[in-house]
Amino acid sequence: MSAIPDPTYALTASGNLRRRQAISRGFVAATIAAATLAVAVLIMLVYYAAKQGVSQLSVHFLTATLPPGSPGASGGIGPALAGTAEMVLMATIIALPVGVLTALYLAEFASPRVGKVVQTGLEQMAGLPTIIIGMFIYGLVTLHFGQSAIAGALALSIVEVPLIGRASLEAIRRVPGSLREAADALGVARWRTVVGVILPTASNGIVTATILAVARAAGETAPVLLNSNPSTLGYQFNPLQAVPNVPVEILTLLNLGYPSAVAKAWGAAFVLIVAILAINIGARVWLRRSERKRGL
Repeated sequence: MSAIPDPTYALTASGNLRRRQAISRGFVAATIAAATLAVAVLIMLVYYAAKQGVSQLSVHFLTATLPPGSPGASGGIGPALAGTAEMVLMATIIALPVGVLTALYLAEFASPRVGKVVQTGLEQMAGLPTIIIGMFIYGLVTLHFGQSAIAGALALSIVEVPLIGRASLEAIRRVPGSLREAADALGVARWRTVVGVILPTASNGIVTATILAVARAAGETAPVLLNSNPSTLGYQFNPLQAVPNVPVEILTLLNLGYPSAVAKAWGAAFVLIVAILAINIGARVWLRRSERKRGL
């Protein structure tokens, strides 16, 4: 007759259990250290940019135009801010429907095999170096029609599409399946379910994804450097002409090498960092509050 097994045997501490616990504690410590390092780098970056550029901040700096040649103390980055806003707005108008419709196709209509191919392509787009995207639009548009805000916006829209598409896909997949089942039980057409039920329910996630994509596009340099690098520094709103923008203006000021120009470059960099951080933090806070209201 076999002996009755001891039910506490598996709970008895052993050398193997102690080793696993030590590895687990080491892994947790490593992840905490990595997260701390990442936050520390961000804090140092913001601190250094603030230290170098906060002295430049003023209403005049945010609205005035940099004089040509050696930018003096009277210059500002107003045209660059306006040009960046113009290009990012046009890029978002292009990218938003493409990204959202792609996400809807993947979540609601695509077969598993086709969906896997499309999703892989979306992920590959997200990993493309932006200089390659800028070169693509340069060869396709700028080389034939010249630099313009539209060319820069097209390049930025390619940057935004995978960000909007991937995040929108997650938001759509989080819509409860019971809502789809209820619509099907009522005999509602599929497209009406998508337009009237799924999109409104996922709208908070889609809006947040769009805001985060805007923040990413606003800081891109390579695509706009190749496709919208104007020769003048004044206000320019014609989308068929190259418009000033903050990333290219920072690079231009640094290349001038004058102390006043370098100081203004740091001021512009600080404004850009603060704007991107504010957009990112605001979008995430708004999403969390919206999800709590919906009980998600």
